[in-house]
Amino acid sequence: MLGIPNIEAGYPHRLNNSDMAPINPEQLIRADIRALAAYHVADATGMVKLDAMENPYRLPAELRGELGALLAEAAINRYPDPRAPGLKAALRAAFAIPDGLDILLGNGSDEILQILAMAVARPGATVLSVEPSFVMYRMIAQFAGLDYVGVPLKPDFTLDEAALLAAIARHRPALVFIAYPNNPTGNVFDRAALERVIQAAPGLVVMDEAYHAFAGGLSFLEALDRYDNLILMRTVSKLGLAGLRLGYLVGKPAWLQEFDKLRLPYNVNVLTQVAAEFALRQVAVLEAQAAEIVAERGRLHAALMQQSGVTVFDSQANFLLLRVADAVKVFTGLKARGVLIKNLHGAHPLLDNCLRVTVGAPEENDAFLAALTAELEARGS
Repeated sequence: MLGIPNIEAGYPHRLNNSDMAPINPEQLIRADIRALAAYHVADATGMVKLDAMENPYRLPAELRGELGALLAEAAINRYPDPRAPGLKAALRAAFAIPDGLDILLGNGSDEILQILAMAVARPGATVLSVEPSFVMYRMIAQFAGLDYVGVPLKPDFTLDEAALLAAIARHRPALVFIAYPNNPTGNVFDRAALERVIQAAPGLVVMDEAYHAFAGGLSFLEALDRYDNLILMRTVSKLGLAGLRLGYLVGKPAWLQEFDKLRLPYNVNVLTQVAAEFALRQVAVLEAQAAEIVAERGRLHAALMQQSGVTVFDSQANFLLLRVADAVKVFTGLKARGVLIKNLHGAHPLLDNCLRVTVGAPEENDAFLAALTAELEARGS
């Protein structure tokens, strides 16, 4: 009969619950998804929170008042403009994005990563990145059913150019993700080597500049005109707008027009559009906060250099990577002392006994240094 599904084939169907065994996740959910652990966000209630690379500074009170008035007038009864022309114009003005390049907005950079992965998800397609790097490159590749190849960095976290170029030649990746600066190591890779990677890649190279605000102006924005297979991804989260969940992609229109087909309708909500457009008109305030963070990064780095039992690595981001004798015990001890940072031990062999600390406000950094000193002294480090 027309219109009646075949209940003998495909996914389980039930006509009478009493006659069928319960349906469980093993019947429907992919095995590789069931094997994953959900992305964990630690509870930071009551703690000095230095685990998530957030800007510790809020907007000045006067600007918060102006923003509140704008949000009160936002038409939350209507769907947002999916084109968000005002927000795109604010991004273009704030970050000197040339008119010949297009902008695609995402609900955070993670959504943009997902769009990119979905766009190239043919059978046998590969995503490639270096490791250790941003964990979502691997996770989103897996979500989209893509193969993932991670090329280890050298022990000092610099780029292994020969290994990377060999992996590109072997696996012919559809997407190459490069974090610039890298997370969680904080360093920037050699510019000339990265340009050779772009030239060698048969697919797209996505330069992830999430920490651009702290990198002294280092960027591949100007290179977008020179390379047909290069696109640039950024976020406003690290600038102090993490709660808005706004990421953006910059590239040639031919690429972004294709990716826009995969963007969910109304993905950037009304309140985010209003708040981000307003905040970006105050970009000088945000950049001044970033400069304060860079200064504190230098102070924190110098203090850690003097700390016995600690190796601290150079960083061009808003965090520092450090190595101690026993990262798990130090992390647990700091948490007991009211300071939450990120334990990276076990995430990758190159990160053995490594911790990552976000650069906070001066008083937060002082609290971290005091807790770390006390913890190391208690352990005889």
